[in-house]
Amino acid sequence: MSPTPPSDTGIAERLGLKPGMIVMESGYDDDVDEDLRDEIAERIGDDMVDEDTDEVVDVVLLWYRDGDGDLTDVLVDSISPLADDGYIWLLTPKRGRDNYVEPSDIAEAASIAGLSQTSIATIGHEWAAARLVGRKSSGGKR
Repeated sequence: MSPTPPSDTGIAERLGLKPGMIVMESGYDDDVDEDLRDEIAERIGDDMVDEDTDEVVDVVLLWYRDGDGDLTDVLVDSISPLADDGYIWLLTPKRGRDNYVEPSDIAEAASIAGLSQTSIATIGHEWAAARLVGRKSSGGKR
């Protein structure tokens, strides 16, 4: 049997995702957690949109690994499509995994990008997540 938690207490729900939310996925690669992606689509009732979308989104699900480019730049790019009350879930490999990202690097990049980390979550065996929100003093959305 698989150690997956029951769907009624799933990761997508713990991430604050609700039916009808628009979730943009960025940083997809062959190492992402496909079960989580499926669970998110089931939870929101639709597929996630990709980073080329013109829609305003509620949440950005950002897969990021050490070596994926400058984290500050990636975060700034992820802010643009966010609704005023939207947030980013930054998913990084867990400590001890290939391409692990130091928490201090996340904190520094988030701060420079004008974001604050509000919580963390464990995403399966391979990924950890940090919830990042914009500071209220930032300007309006396009």
